[in-house]
Amino acid sequence: MPPVSDFHGVNWADPRDNYADDAVVPSGLSTSDSYATVYAKSEAIISGFAKLGANTVRLPVNPTSVNGPFWKSYRGAIDAATDQGFKVILGYWEADNAKDGKIDNQAAWDQMWARITSAYGRNSKVYFEPMNEPFGYTAQEWTDIAAKWVQAHGNVPRDRILIGGYKYSEDVKPVCADPRLKGTRLALHNYGFWHTDWTSVDQWKQDFKQRIGDCASRTILDEFGATMTSGLDYNGPVNGSNEIAYIQAATDTIRELGLGSVYWPGLRNGDTYSLTTLQGTGTDLSLKVNNQSGLDRLHWAWRQ
Repeated sequence: MPPVSDFHGVNWADPRDNYADDAVVPSGLSTSDSYATVYAKSEAIISGFAKLGANTVRLPVNPTSVNGPFWKSYRGAIDAATDQGFKVILGYWEADNAKDGKIDNQAAWDQMWARITSAYGRNSKVYFEPMNEPFGYTAQEWTDIAAKWVQAHGNVPRDRILIGGYKYSEDVKPVCADPRLKGTRLALHNYGFWHTDWTSVDQWKQDFKQRIGDCASRTILDEFGATMTSGLDYNGPVNGSNEIAYIQAATDTIRELGLGSVYWPGLRNGDTYSLTTLQGTGTDLSLKVNNQSGLDRLHWAWRQ
């Protein structure tokens, strides 16, 4: 299986954010789309991601999208990505009427993962992230839940499982240290807006390394991002910019430690962090880069 450094990815997100009570639907898709339409739209969007240099896409799932009627069509997005050779990370988001950092409905969650792993457990391109940002649990509670998921899905190779770090997936060390989770990959999140007063690249680098500990060989930074629609030059001097310092530190750390990385987001309509803007109509879609210097920093991180 590929080392984490081979994950050069972007998130493809719902315009409303991926917290949804109903089906979660990535930008450009619709619940009324047939499988063939989702596949054709996704083929175009994934091609756009490939032109950015990406080889991985992270897609949201929730019980409504998987256990309900949309799943039949939504599979077109996963299939279009893997057919183009992309790795696909499927991560669970809780509903927006909860947002308590806990699994909303255990039975529905179990059913969702049974359905997903039944469909894609044998597809070596598909990876599974049991929960995005499990901040409602203590470290012990979360590792217990994660260990139970790994045990329940013994047919899924451990290196195709991403276990989110503690709290807002912000610290992978407690997960990394749990022997029950040995061999799994770790999902880390870190954002510049968590420390808006930090304008030192070195301070940010130290922060990243503190969150990772000695677990870099297992860690995929599957959410990190900054404003891409305001004309900031991420290649230039920091000049007191929290976002420039943060992006430079993030991409330097990814490159230096050989982390996997999945930018937030590659595409999300209406999100100022979105690396691209969706253009076109129907299935004739393309992506326009919003900030070339931001993309340059990703290429630096990915050694491209």
